Amino acid sequence: MSWIGFTASDFIEFFVALVFVALAWRSWGATLVHRLAPKTAGCMLLLTLLPIALRLALLPQYPIPSPNVSDDFSYILIADTLRHFRLANPAHSLHQFFETYFVLQQPAYASIFPLGQGLILAIGWTIFGHPWAGVALSIGALCALCYWMLRAWTTPGWALVGGLLAVVEFGPLSQWMNSYWGGAVAASAGCLVFGAMPRLNSGGRARYAALLGLGIGIHWLCRPYETIFLVLSVIVFLLPKWRSMARPAAWAVAAALPVIGISPLQNKAITGSWTTLPYQLSQYQYGVPTTFTFQAVPVPHSPLTREQQLDYEQQSQVHEIAGNYWLRWVSRLRFYRFFFLAPLYLAIPLFLSRLRDLRFAWALLTILLFSLGTNFYPYFYTHYIAALTCLFLLIGVAGLERLSGWNEQAAGILLFLCAAHFIFWYGLHASRNEDLYAAMTPFETWDAINHGDPQGRIATRRQLEAVPGRQLVFVRYWPQHQFQEWVHNAADIDGASIVWARDLGPEENQKLLRYYPDRTAWLLEPDARPPRLRPYPR
Repeated sequence: MSWIGFTASDFIEFFVALVFVALAWRSWGATLVHRLAPKTAGCMLLLTLLPIALRLALLPQYPIPSPNVSDDFSYILIADTLRHFRLANPAHSLHQFFETYFVLQQPAYASIFPLGQGLILAIGWTIFGHPWAGVALSIGALCALCYWMLRAWTTPGWALVGGLLAVVEFGPLSQWMNSYWGGAVAASAGCLVFGAMPRLNSGGRARYAALLGLGIGIHWLCRPYETIFLVLSVIVFLLPKWRSMARPAAWAVAAALPVIGISPLQNKAITGSWTTLPYQLSQYQYGVPTTFTFQAVPVPHSPLTREQQLDYEQQSQVHEIAGNYWLRWVSRLRFYRFFFLAPLYLAIPLFLSRLRDLRFAWALLTILLFSLGTNFYPYFYTHYIAALTCLFLLIGVAGLERLSGWNEQAAGILLFLCAAHFIFWYGLHASRNEDLYAAMTPFETWDAINHGDPQGRIATRRQLEAVPGRQLVFVRYWPQHQFQEWVHNAADIDGASIVWARDLGPEENQKLLRYYPDRTAWLLEPDARPPRLRPYPR
């Protein structure tokens, strides 16, 4: 029971009633939207601040997300490296103790990922003192840019509706807001590209061409492979008017190249080669991440820890059992639910009725191009196709716009169901009632807000931070341990307050103990429940 005496069924009844009350006041809401929608700067500011404010309001119940998986830590390593004003860190003389997932130790110590997500984390970290601030800023920028993109495709009122749907879908409760993997930066890049192209037919071509090129450059820094499909999509859109688009295309290239040019600088700093991506070097050294399905499984050329060997075997197995290309493609369509609230599925057929407009046909072709192209990889995550976020919103908004032309009340019902869905789950999280949330968890769909400390990482770090001085933690895994890696370090390992190291046995560990004579040494067994932390037996 909640603090106001509501049980789960009470909340359901309350929000159903709220929907009908909202329907009764729909004319007032529509008037407000139409008055605000043409004010571009005001709407973008509102949509930037709204998802951030909503997530900050939940901090008493759900604190700033803690890095959880190796991808999180690897992106944070990029941010930390950039904050030291460098693209790579020197290899450590005892790097064998610091082997971990998705991080190179030689010839330089650095993440294997591109710079895009780490760059926004570094900006937020520098300004607000925590890397998650960069995540929140990227979500705010995405919601604002979704509105800006839609302004080029539909009326201001429907563009604002699309921006608010972005807040609901990708705001405070989404996985993109509550992890460090990213998605919003690449999605924002897609907004710049898909919002600039229709505007090239109007005045200010140089400005919009520059924004198009900037979007392509930013997307390259996040998802280099998928940028191929983004550029192909732009070419298809501009091809019918190629004679008049020659100069804007040159401006776009001029804007994209300086951003893309950061990539070879990163390659050179980390791998020693201008053209070899850190990602590629990781495949050569560790055999992970795995390759495309039409390529052979990569063979490791460096010794692997037991945990790295397990990860390699698991990724190799996924590669081998990826299955038929078309069956794999069909099986992944269900993950597109991330981009649609359930009521918006009813708008999709109405969008399809608008395909006689070549712009909408092109949008659908772009989605198909990304979908087929990313299907060559054995794994699939929503941030692989994040650039399409605003196009998925366009499908929903364009469908609702067509429905509104036929039956305004029906379109209003779908929108209010979307609003009720968000208000219900957001209110449930804000209620701070763990029993109520536990009762409703089986019915939750795609929310991904952080809950508690299931791995014990937060409690362990607090225990270490409570001890005066600097710490050295040897991590000893039990034989059944798989995939949850605890050895993740700062960009400046020697300067960090806590150094995490692999337990290589008493004799080998002495090397690190002699290297860090002024640190308090600990032994951590993360497979105990809760994780067991005790002084290291010298």
